[in-house]
Order: sequence, then C-alpha cells, then structure tokens
Amino acid sequence: MDFVSDSLVNGRRLKCLTVADDFGHECVDIATDYGISGQYVTRLLDQAAVFRGYPSAIRTDNGPEFTSRAFMAWAQSHGIRHILIEPGRPMQNGYIESFNGKFRDECLNEHWFETLPQARAVIAAWRQDYNEVRPHSSCHRMPPAKFAALHRQHAADAKQPATNEFL
Repeated sequence: MDFVSDSLVNGRRLKCLTVADDFGHECVDIATDYGISGQYVTRLLDQAAVFRGYPSAIRTDNGPEFTSRAFMAWAQSHGIRHILIEPGRPMQNGYIESFNGKFRDECLNEHWFETLPQARAVIAAWRQDYNEVRPHSSCHRMPPAKFAALHRQHAADAKQPATNEFL
C-alpha cells in the first residue's frame, strides 16, 4: 500500500490510497478522498477482506496512516504481519512504486478532475481496465483479475480431498 497525491482543478488536494497484491499484481483498491486516516485505511481493508480474506502480511512505508495506533492495532488484531520499509528506501516496496508510476502516468496525468465524484469515477474505470482488460507479462499474459481467479480456483481444488469411486 502507498499513497499518491493529486489535486482538483481548483487546487484542492486529493489523496489516493493504492492497494495492490504483490503476487497476482491485481489492484485491490484505489481509495480517493480529500484525506485518508489510519482508521479510514482499516475500514477499506476490512471491506476488501470480505471477498479476499485478510492477508498474512502488508508492506508499507512509515507514513502516519500506517504507523497510527488504529492501523497497528488493526493489523495485530487480525494477525497480519506489518512490514515497514526502511525510511528513504521506497524500492523495498518496489511493486507498489512501479504500480503508482503507471497509475500517475496513465490516469492522473491524463485527466483534469473538477470534482471528487468525477475523480473517483475515472480512477475506478482505470482500475477496472488495469485488472480486467490489460494483460500482464507477470501473469502469463492474462489480466490480473483472471490470473487471481485461476489461482483461487487452483487453491480451492487443492484443498478438496481426492475421491476414488469404484464401479
């Protein structure tokens, strides 16, 4: 997870929380608002966990949202290992840094947002294209959502006991 900043045409600052899965390269969420606190982050992660379950680990920088009491208590209560990168070493969280660069170049730098709802709609459409349409070489030339779905299916199949039927 990491943050990317932008602004509306009137100069009001926007903050985008980008959440990406290092394994499947799927963009889990991009929350966009005027401000995002540690408690806001935990609510978003709880929403994502409804479908995905809770991760075993989360890697972040040392920003105040990720070192807040709310976030630290949340991670501990769910048994999530919180991996803090070393200050000034963004490449220790290289995938999200690369993802944020694509997000800035392809979405934020291409649009002038007039309102928060407009920004959210454009960003949601970009995220959907990123996850569901665009093939990624690291996902065997599949879109990340398809790769993730196949991985979940294989994991579920592996948990099923083998049955032998004799006729």
